[in-house]
Amino acid sequence: MRPLAELRRSFAGPGRLDWIGLRPARKAPMTPVDQAGIAVEGLDGDHGRTGKRAVTLLQAEHLAVVASLIGRGELPPDVLRRNLVISGLNLTATREFGLRIGTVRLAVEVPCAPCSRMEQVLGPGGYTALRGHGGWCCSVLEPGNIALGDPVHPDF
Repeated sequence: MRPLAELRRSFAGPGRLDWIGLRPARKAPMTPVDQAGIAVEGLDGDHGRTGKRAVTLLQAEHLAVVASLIGRGELPPDVLRRNLVISGLNLTATREFGLRIGTVRLAVEVPCAPCSRMEQVLGPGGYTALRGHGGWCCSVLEPGNIALGDPVHPDF
């Protein structure tokens, strides 16, 4: 039997960066891009916050969960207003290690809680559907560049 510490470092493979979105201003529509620079303050061209909420992540697999909980067939990533959508990697399991995407290192800091606007955007039950599926807020440890398709690795 493998020790728990070893199991916690065991991932099936790297994840993948599937979507990048910028919020040019508060409440402005998201702008999808193919690549982006990330500074300590967050993504270049994004109005986000500095510190623990500089970059927001969403696990791609949770889009289907939230869509199912609100009775929709599909849910485009821009609706949830997170910067990066990552597939193939359990983001919750990376919290203790952080992430490496392209040349960027992120510390996975706190869950990205839904705001009350999600009820308006997603309809009745939207706020509750997003609870536990809203993604993560990250701080930037090493700035750099990212692009769609970049592998996403735990930062051991």
